[in-house]
Amino acid sequence: MGLHEMAGDSESRFESYVEDLCRSVRHVDRAAPLRAYCLGLMLPGDRKSVEPMAARVEPGRVQAAHQSMHHFVAKADWSDEAMLAAVRGAVLPAITRHGGIRAWIIDDTGLPKKGVHSVGVARQYCGQLGKQDNCQVAVTLSIANDHASLPIAYRLYLPDDWAADPVRRQKAGVPVDVKFRTKPQIALEQVWAALADGVTQGVVLADAGYGVDTAFRTGLSRLGLTYAVGIQSTASLWKPGEAPLPPKPWSGRGRPPSLVRHDPKHKPVSAKEMAITLPPTAWHTVTWREGTNTMLSSRFAAVRVRPAHRDTLRSEPRPEEWFMVEWPEDEDEPTKYWFSTLPDDMPLANLVEITKLRWRIERDFQNLKQELGLGHYEGRGWRGFHHHAALCIAAYGFLITERSLVPPSGPRCHPICKATALPDSYRPRGSTRSA
Repeated sequence: MGLHEMAGDSESRFESYVEDLCRSVRHVDRAAPLRAYCLGLMLPGDRKSVEPMAARVEPGRVQAAHQSMHHFVAKADWSDEAMLAAVRGAVLPAITRHGGIRAWIIDDTGLPKKGVHSVGVARQYCGQLGKQDNCQVAVTLSIANDHASLPIAYRLYLPDDWAADPVRRQKAGVPVDVKFRTKPQIALEQVWAALADGVTQGVVLADAGYGVDTAFRTGLSRLGLTYAVGIQSTASLWKPGEAPLPPKPWSGRGRPPSLVRHDPKHKPVSAKEMAITLPPTAWHTVTWREGTNTMLSSRFAAVRVRPAHRDTLRSEPRPEEWFMVEWPEDEDEPTKYWFSTLPDDMPLANLVEITKLRWRIERDFQNLKQELGLGHYEGRGWRGFHHHAALCIAAYGFLITERSLVPPSGPRCHPICKATALPDSYRPRGSTRSA
């Protein structure tokens, strides 16, 4: 098959893919801007905001294309959640062609932003920058297997001061039913919605920003889901075989005691304290996947423990689960800790392999930001923020389907079309050059 023929097939598949998504935008007139927007996101270019994309997609009528695409993303009344559901339905067969869904990955992604007027902007930790700075943060839920992963939920985290400010809310178009939620609370709502939609279940993976939240872990278990989530070194737990003391004996007066107890001689330890006291025989070197240049391996230990955080408010001990630790040989102390409700007979190598599958979401957002302009949206409103993200994920979903058609030893995917040269008369807004 020649390159021209491959490109032609890809273009026809793109048209069919967009046609499937059109049902989610609720109006036939929105098909053209939907196609143009997704195409603009996939075409080469340093900036994926509306005007530069309009210039690349329709260089002969930039202003009209810009107005159409801007209205579609910023103002048109269609559901980003319905769009993501349509993308999931279209892309899932391509992902599962290489194996079933193994994991649901929860994460959040930071989008650096200047100014203070864009919805949800606040000085907060931004993973992209690795520090506190002005940014927007979105909580995400992705489905994954060994072949690919796809975000299926994407929701802006609205800081408390934003949620409580009616003036800013109204200017940004924040829906009245959106209240302040912590990131773990948003993630649990996304998980509940995915279950309600019948999404194939997987092990829930998350970093310590979520795993440290006991209510989050408890919520996952109540929903019947298995998890492997990061925790902090200060997390409290009982040593293997230990548990809190039973309720005090009843004195015969008042209400009988019902809560479990700690005392100075019988109390939990921290995750770090537990890890550094494990015997040498507990540690094993595990290789879990092939990296860019070499196989990835490190030293791990895993034991069965009971989490202890605030268990004195309970009438019975928390169930046992896995406590897993990573301690590379060239480090002075352990570097990562996890709690997991995976089966108690699971081998250590399998525990490590499924827990480390969380790397896929990092690759996804690297591609979404660097290649598809996830952080390039210049509007300030709630609707546009979520519409732009849903369309970036839609474009990414198409690329996943194309990649799934190429065998591992086959050639790289080719673009569905090339960017058209801009006319000499085109000048971007703010340009100092005369027209």
